[in-house]
Amino acid sequence: MTARTPRPVPRQRARAWGVRTQATAAAVLTLAVVLAAAGALLLVLLKSSLIDNARDLAVQRLETAVQQLSEDDSSDLTAQLTGSGTQITQLLRADGSLAATSDDEFREPLYAGGHLSPGQRFISAKPGLASLTDLEDHVVAASGVSLPHGEWTVVVAIPTEVQREAVSTVGWFLLGGVPVLLTLAGGLIWVLVGRSLRPVERIRATVAGISREHLSERVEVPPTRDEIERLATTMNSMLTRLESADRAQRRFVTNASHELRSPLSTLGTGLEVAAADGSGKTWRETIGILQTQVRRMGHLVEDLLTLSKLDDAGLGFTMLDTDLDDVLHEELLRIRAVSQHTVTASLVPARVTADTNRLTQVFRNVLNNADRHAESRIDVALHCKDGYAVVRIDNDGDTIPADQRENIFDRFVRLDASRTRESGGSGLGLAISREILQAHGGTISALETDDGRTRFEVMLPLQSVTAEAQQ
Repeated sequence: MTARTPRPVPRQRARAWGVRTQATAAAVLTLAVVLAAAGALLLVLLKSSLIDNARDLAVQRLETAVQQLSEDDSSDLTAQLTGSGTQITQLLRADGSLAATSDDEFREPLYAGGHLSPGQRFISAKPGLASLTDLEDHVVAASGVSLPHGEWTVVVAIPTEVQREAVSTVGWFLLGGVPVLLTLAGGLIWVLVGRSLRPVERIRATVAGISREHLSERVEVPPTRDEIERLATTMNSMLTRLESADRAQRRFVTNASHELRSPLSTLGTGLEVAAADGSGKTWRETIGILQTQVRRMGHLVEDLLTLSKLDDAGLGFTMLDTDLDDVLHEELLRIRAVSQHTVTASLVPARVTADTNRLTQVFRNVLNNADRHAESRIDVALHCKDGYAVVRIDNDGDTIPADQRENIFDRFVRLDASRTRESGGSGLGLAISREILQAHGGTISALETDDGRTRFEVMLPLQSVTAEAQQ
């Protein structure tokens, strides 16, 4: 089920507008930089290509002019010079002065590089990026020749007016066309970004409309196979975790309230009855019951605080080298002193790294649980196997059904009539024990022995064991 999508408030619209604007502006700016770089590169390549063609043409016509002058024995060199609108030919003396020109408009030498010996050549250099806006008027090719009348320099110049106009035209086209292209691209990007952000806005609006009373609602997952689909899937996973956490919290509060109600009710009733009896006889008869209920409520509150700290990752552990057999020995002495059942033990030395107080709490919980449900005996064994210390606590009480053996480690769980509130258990001891053992890298599990007895097996990673224990 999906939630009704609320209409965005003005501030939300402003935020969405801001993201859309920023994304569009960033895309347009990037496109502008790319187009500017591409335009400059295009102009450089265009100019280089045009000038290279002009240089090649100048060299070809220079060779033709040199060949004509060398083959003609006429004394009138001026008559041998040919030119056109796309070519200017000049003949320079050895001192660099102009001897003849094919175009009377150019009475100054177009080559000023000095005298060239026969066979020497000069060709205008290729233009670079710096000369993009400073194009020479002519491309010049010159060669030194030896004629019957002496040594001369033949110069052929190709005007670059056509090339300059071509580069200028393309440049103006780019200068005028890029803003139009950016405007069109900006509008298109604006629309596309808006369409891309629309599913995000729907997801946001749906999540904003989900309250604690409707945590079962989920956002729509668009079948786009992209980041939007993954965002929606992740959001639904988060909502599922929140729903589970909320359900667990509600169940925890309900169970805790129910557990506390019984001793509080007993205490309240006992105090009212005792207060009504002026002789004090009722008080003396009920004081033992009231003290039991107070201790029970104190243990329950302590367990609740421990679980709360575990949930908040605030339960500190002081990890020290601990002799596991010593911890078990002390707890066995305690349980033997208060239990009516036969308690046997088989322990071998084993050392672990653990918080001794918390480890004591674990075995106290498990042993108390075994004592409550045993018929006549409790057997405890400690041995080492595959780098782990293995503690087995067996009792001959009612066995736990196989499909319920994991459930008993949940909070406030009791499986049958033998595990009632009146027997003193709150349903928190085993849950706390598992949490503590997991923090130590250990495990606890409920099993059944070959002879049909209930077994709780605790495994903790060893720090070191004696050679006797390893055997």
